[in-house]
Amino acid sequence: MDLEAFFEPIQPAILNKEYGHNAFFHHIHCHGETFPEIKGIQIALVGIEEYRGADNDQVENSSLTTNQIRSKLYPLKKGQNNYCIADLGNIKIGQSREETLSLISSIGELLLKMEVLPIFVGGSHDLDLGQYRSYQPMKKLVSLLTVDAKMDMEDKGKPMELHSQDIILNKPNYMFNYCHLAYQSFLTDPELVTTLEKLYFDHVRLGQLRDSFKETEPLIRNADLLSFDVCAIHASDAPGAIDAQPFGLSAEEACQICWFAGMNEKLSSMGIYGYHGKLDDGRSKTASVIATMIWYFIEGFYQRKDSLSFKSSDYIKYTVSLDSKPSILHFYKSKLSGKWWMEIPKNKTEKYKRDTIIPCSYQDYLTAQQGEIPERWVNSQLKLY
Repeated sequence: MDLEAFFEPIQPAILNKEYGHNAFFHHIHCHGETFPEIKGIQIALVGIEEYRGADNDQVENSSLTTNQIRSKLYPLKKGQNNYCIADLGNIKIGQSREETLSLISSIGELLLKMEVLPIFVGGSHDLDLGQYRSYQPMKKLVSLLTVDAKMDMEDKGKPMELHSQDIILNKPNYMFNYCHLAYQSFLTDPELVTTLEKLYFDHVRLGQLRDSFKETEPLIRNADLLSFDVCAIHASDAPGAIDAQPFGLSAEEACQICWFAGMNEKLSSMGIYGYHGKLDDGRSKTASVIATMIWYFIEGFYQRKDSLSFKSSDYIKYTVSLDSKPSILHFYKSKLSGKWWMEIPKNKTEKYKRDTIIPCSYQDYLTAQQGEIPERWVNSQLKLY
């Protein structure tokens, strides 16, 4: 597959700007007159200008959105690590929305096979269906993390209001876990929450997330792919969201989630959707927020430390005895990062070939020490068996 054939080069007006000393732009490979060499690249930025799934008269397919994000991302200062990053430009939009989804899926599949982490930027949130389909040829169960003010599982409506349901019901189905962060109760049908609970899927309301932000880190660390709708960020920080909301995450909280996601050794793709430059304010505030989210994700990526080889000397194993079944729980703590995992024992009725050592928090370990089985352990046990 010739990747170059599916991309438009970045506009010269963006590439020919003067950027300051040690700017992000000077340390990445951009698709200008020539297409970047993919060999040796670790992260690829992929712009998307597909908005037919939003069905919104105010938004249209154009290069406005990705241009504004790049104009805010490129001047940011490079972090401390050496980058192996390429900006591939914008995907050539298909004749139909479904054709664009197919392009996203094919491009994502190829990059994943080459062990390149794609960051999809732009377009309406329903495009994460293409991101998810990138994993299907691997025939490997994956866990999806969605950050959104709404659950987007309506019975009828625009594609951007249905896509999460389309992903969960997609055939063939390789969804192991679905986790939804930062939804708002007054925008969410309680029956959807009940359905997620019956499926043992994870969900965290905006208020719950704020009350125990660090406890969401293991949920983020359990994801294979992240789909972030900028409408989850409140409109004062992200006025350019297609479905902007008066309440939501702060820009700082959004960047913290991206930092956690970047540090997740399992996570192999990310998408930031739901922004249109036409809706942004005069200073392109939302584009600045998204650019900073990407920057924090990349910085997190270059802080990955854990091998996930739990029998190695990089991990300390803790055993907790309980009076009930199970009688013993095993925990692992990384000497490098300080992060925690716990083991779900295998048995003959296991439904999935999945890792049975899952991310957890120090609080889960303390809960076990008090003689209680952590809720995270129970949910994982039910899901596996």
